[in-house]
Amino acid sequence: MKVALASDHGGVNIRKEIAGLMDELGIEYVDFGCDCETSVDYPDYALPVAQKVANGEFDRGILICGTGIGMSIAANKVKGIRCALVHDTFSAKATRQHNDTNVLAMGERVIGPGLARDIAKIWLTEEFEGGRHSTRVGKISEYENK
Repeated sequence: MKVALASDHGGVNIRKEIAGLMDELGIEYVDFGCDCETSVDYPDYALPVAQKVANGEFDRGILICGTGIGMSIAANKVKGIRCALVHDTFSAKATRQHNDTNVLAMGERVIGPGLARDIAKIWLTEEFEGGRHSTRVGKISEYENK
């Protein structure tokens, strides 16, 4: 698995935590920044990561901003992206098993680093169940391709 990782200024600390987690898990990733605390625009980070996942350069993406909302909205504008905003472990598991999400968004001002690591670990290690869920995900793809 190869993961694209990015944050805006509001998610720098948790992004570093997630990078450390992926190092521990032996997951290949590329960190696309940002490394500043001054205000930047989240679409400048979310859209390139989402495009890299959508075109197959990366298997998955993880995006962090202050709330995760802006990153998830931006990422979901890219055709082929199923980005979930997650702030609990149950949703992290469900969104992989049932929705086959390929991008995870989290908010640093909403959750702490320990919970963020737990969420990311679950999301990175869970597999899509397929079955009836494939039909549902397929309907989203069909609509997107109209």
